[in-house]
Amino acid sequence: MPDDSTPITPFHFCASLNLPSVISVAGWRSKLVATGTLACLLSLPVFAQQADTKAPVVVQPGAPGQPTRTLPPSTKATLPPISPADVAFMQGMIMHHAQAVEMTALIDSHTDNTKLQTLGARISRSQSDEIKFMKRWLEARAQPIDLPAMPSMPRMDTSSHTMHMPGMDMSGQTMLMPGMLTAKQMEALRNAKGKDFDHLFLTGMIQHHGGALIMVNNLFDTAGAGQDAELFNFATDVDSGQRAEIRIMQSILDEKP
Repeated sequence: MPDDSTPITPFHFCASLNLPSVISVAGWRSKLVATGTLACLLSLPVFAQQADTKAPVVVQPGAPGQPTRTLPPSTKATLPPISPADVAFMQGMIMHHAQAVEMTALIDSHTDNTKLQTLGARISRSQSDEIKFMKRWLEARAQPIDLPAMPSMPRMDTSSHTMHMPGMDMSGQTMLMPGMLTAKQMEALRNAKGKDFDHLFLTGMIQHHGGALIMVNNLFDTAGAGQDAELFNFATDVDSGQRAEIRIMQSILDEKP
């Protein structure tokens, strides 16, 4: 060991220690640090999982110029209020779509027109899917699927395309939704073949689609109706989709033989 007058250098200090002890302490400290780091890392997912178990915060936006407010965790989502016109629209459109699907089912056995077959498949698929949607919409709101008998319901005169008030149609059937084919028109369609069928189908479906546009227009003209987001999106899709299909059918009718 150097005397007190000898300056202690790092070399002298290290040399004065027991080297194996230094290595042992250093190793122990390294293990301690590594173990602590690993423990911290392993604890992170556990903490995250615990944090995730907390109830979500429900915030209700305020009116323009008003602050938002935090709702209690027990708050449950509720469907927006509906008007009787919303329900009647969905019930009536189910019946309306069902006839269109019935009409398209005749195509394969009544004509070889490939354009009509393609169009019919499109109409059948889209309106069948929409029927399922409308039924789910009504069921979610505890509303009946079928349209109840309402003597005051306006009826579509399919010959003049004008609305008039109650009664039975000329064949004695229950009143039809706007644009729907009468029993006589449906019978003529079933009995037609080839080009005759093509013409009756196209004119009949244009009439049918036109009635759906009237139904959408009547819905949005009714105060308080059409405010439900799902119904609004559906009705606007019906309007745009059926306008596009009317243009397609009119172009087929206008083709030269």
